Amino acid sequence: MLETSTLKTPLALAVAALLASCAATPPRPVPVACAELPAALATVKNLRLTAAKEVAADDKGTPAHCQVNGLTNERTGTDGRAYAIGFEMRLPAAWNQRFLHQVNGGNDGKIVPALGALPVLATSALQRGFAVISSDSGHSEDDPANAAAGLAKGNAFGLDPQARRDYGYTANDTMYTVAQSLIERRYGERPQRSYMAGCSNGGRHGLVAATRYAERYDGILAGAPGLNLPKAAVQHAWDVQSWQIADPDIRKAFSPDDMKLVAAKVLEKCDALDGATDGIVGHLAACQKAFRLADLQCSGAKTAQCLSANQVTALNRAYAGPRNSRGEALYSDWSFDAGMGAGNWRFWKLESQIPPWNQLPLIATMGAGSLSYVFTTPPTRTPGTPDELLGFLTRFDFDKDAPRIRATDATYGESAMAFMTPPDVDNPQLSAFRARGGKLIVYHGNSDAVFSVNDTVRWFGKLGANVGDNASSMARLYTVPGMAHCSGGPATDQFDALGALVDWVEKGQAPAALTATVNPTNKELPAGWSKTRSRPLCPWPQVARHTGGDLESAASFRCAQP
Repeated sequence: MLETSTLKTPLALAVAALLASCAATPPRPVPVACAELPAALATVKNLRLTAAKEVAADDKGTPAHCQVNGLTNERTGTDGRAYAIGFEMRLPAAWNQRFLHQVNGGNDGKIVPALGALPVLATSALQRGFAVISSDSGHSEDDPANAAAGLAKGNAFGLDPQARRDYGYTANDTMYTVAQSLIERRYGERPQRSYMAGCSNGGRHGLVAATRYAERYDGILAGAPGLNLPKAAVQHAWDVQSWQIADPDIRKAFSPDDMKLVAAKVLEKCDALDGATDGIVGHLAACQKAFRLADLQCSGAKTAQCLSANQVTALNRAYAGPRNSRGEALYSDWSFDAGMGAGNWRFWKLESQIPPWNQLPLIATMGAGSLSYVFTTPPTRTPGTPDELLGFLTRFDFDKDAPRIRATDATYGESAMAFMTPPDVDNPQLSAFRARGGKLIVYHGNSDAVFSVNDTVRWFGKLGANVGDNASSMARLYTVPGMAHCSGGPATDQFDALGALVDWVEKGQAPAALTATVNPTNKELPAGWSKTRSRPLCPWPQVARHTGGDLESAASFRCAQP
């Protein structure tokens, strides 16, 4: 005979199941008001929220949201300076249950407003309802302790090994965790989808995350990715030494008219290769075979219609990419494109309009500081004056100094190439990202003066060779004719890559051509272009070919194999 306590009635079974379910599922966090977030997260280790406020909607489309600022991992570095990862997060009142990790460019070192904005996007992620976080990647360029470093103050963090790692990848690891905690306490639930987006160094962050943190992101948007950033910094020294062949004063190596002459010759030889004479080099690969810089060399004295022999030598040398005395490539070659005569190209490569820089280009100031302090081991404490920074690049030895981007020592146990690049950069697989169904969109301007589009194309080609037909189910690359670094130049540089990424992740709609339009406020648009010009951006390796009709309309072009 059974004991009464062992009888299992339907009601008892249901109650037991309910109790077991409640015990197994932790209670859902109760959403808290914006102002209460600092108190709600006060017990989280190494996290200090310094402000939390409600921000009203504005007339520019920014929605009402909660803005939170804070610091995490506060510490004293090996150089005796104070470090922390500073951040800002914006949590919209009308949340779309998505999270965007905004990764920023340059040396980081400042907290860019967490809007989820990119130059190619007309609508920011915050405006679309994303919760967005942004950080300084573990160091502040405005730290008074770095003031004595002059123009290199934003690079001085390279003296601290952990600050180097934070800049490379570990700050993003920390920020993801912080963002998830803030979202959960503000809304009472975790996001349904997580994305990352950035351009330049931000694009590099994206490709690093696709390998190091593949399980975290459903989609990644990587613009102009500096995937081999330490190698690209070596290019700065190569450029400077190349320009000095043309003129000891690199600002005078090529006049603005000289570079416009080069761009015009590129168009003369290459414009019609896509079937349309429209001021756009649509078939970049074919252009490299059709264009010869030597055709511009003066037969006699230098005139406005030609380049000197030294100028031809200098530009060809720079575009071939850096090499050591054994002929080994140290970065990448470059493609000639119609945007070489634009202001952004000149600002990076030859000359700025910034008096404190002595009008030197960005590569010879900020770029030199990065190579000196951050991307070589051990770092060189180069004085932060324009002359000293330029001198560092002028003296750079491609046999002795270039290997320092891969060097380690007792203090710096991780090389610049190790902490800055995706772990599989030379043999990309993205295995974990592909296995979890992640989607990646990469875009890059063909006239980018900072990172060679050829390097990105080469990386993407290796990925395709490794993954085969599965590559297109995970990743797409879009190169943008005429576009400079992240935006600008004579280009159709406005396109909704973020919207395409979301549709791919959440609706399974793999992107084909992206419709790009001009930015009507772009001062470098050619006079003959319509302010409504549009073009299809084709997934690499396809090119946009004219099929007849209005040259100002994307509808008159189709994507085709080269």
